[in-house]
Amino acid sequence: MPQPVVPTTSPALPENRLIALLRRAGLLDWFLPALAAVVGLAYLAPGLGGPASPLPWDALNTVGVALVFFLYGLKLSIGSLRDGNRNWRLHLVVQATTFLLFPLLALVARPLFGAGQGPLLWQSIFFLCVLPSTVSTSVVMVSMGRGNVPAAIFNASLSALLGIALTPLWVRAVLQPTGSGTEGLGALALSLAWQVVLPVGAGLLLNPRFGEWAGRQKARLRVLDQVVILSIVYTSFCESFAGGVFRSYAPATVALLGLGMVGLYFAVFGLVAGASRLLGFPAADRTTAIFCGSKKSLVHGSVFASLLFPDSGATGALLLPLMLYHALQIVLASIMAQQFGQAALRAEALAETRAGSPAAL
Repeated sequence: MPQPVVPTTSPALPENRLIALLRRAGLLDWFLPALAAVVGLAYLAPGLGGPASPLPWDALNTVGVALVFFLYGLKLSIGSLRDGNRNWRLHLVVQATTFLLFPLLALVARPLFGAGQGPLLWQSIFFLCVLPSTVSTSVVMVSMGRGNVPAAIFNASLSALLGIALTPLWVRAVLQPTGSGTEGLGALALSLAWQVVLPVGAGLLLNPRFGEWAGRQKARLRVLDQVVILSIVYTSFCESFAGGVFRSYAPATVALLGLGMVGLYFAVFGLVAGASRLLGFPAADRTTAIFCGSKKSLVHGSVFASLLFPDSGATGALLLPLMLYHALQIVLASIMAQQFGQAALRAEALAETRAGSPAAL
């Protein structure tokens, strides 16, 4: 009697698929622990990243910002933007959520922040609310949720471009950062021009020649983006810790701020989902509207904080809600995107079953 064949390799474990999902969603990425580490280092040794540091942090961050936006333009195809303008109702919902709904929610919540640290907390939350959406995270979540991926790419890219103009306009109109007069406005416009607008434009012009290379190097270029963010966050928190900005922030305040960020995420999530249903969007477009509209970009937040508030020792505090929201949006959105994807698969299977039934035939 022949002996049963014993397999030489063990079957893939369910945990392997879970790990792959978490890695795809960004939950196993090195960046979030590194973000916490640089904040801890800034707390322990604020002088290393302050003005007295032997390292030229300002120059390094300035060059890094310009390089990040140049590479962003290099990866952005003009053709993809031109071809993506057909689904205008979806695009309008996503951009209105990013640049109108979020700021309006922050303005409505303004009376809830009283004296003491309340005004600074509200300003940092409002700054978060006027930032553009993410690019890579939005597209990954839409893909996981089986949404309209081309529309997600278009809207995430468009949001980043619109944010170059709309975020500074919102900040100047409501927060009135340092140098709010005519001289400050000219300096801000000049900084935005040569650190953001010109690098993006140069990247766009070189996209036909080097865009394919940039696409192949996407993972390595993303690491460069993250290193620049870590540098900006580190120096910002060094200045804030050295200035004693966080001394009156009790742990309970930070915990409440985290809960507030969760509430903000779900408020936007629910409002966009309801609006998408009222407008009659198909399921794939609803998924795209929800996951693109609910994201906020830590890349742009770090950059604009350094550009719009160059003389502020409270820049670290300004970034605190954004860092909390960034971590929470990855965790919450990845869980919900997985649920959306499973629901879409069930709907597709049900539709195939009905199509193959005798009644349908």
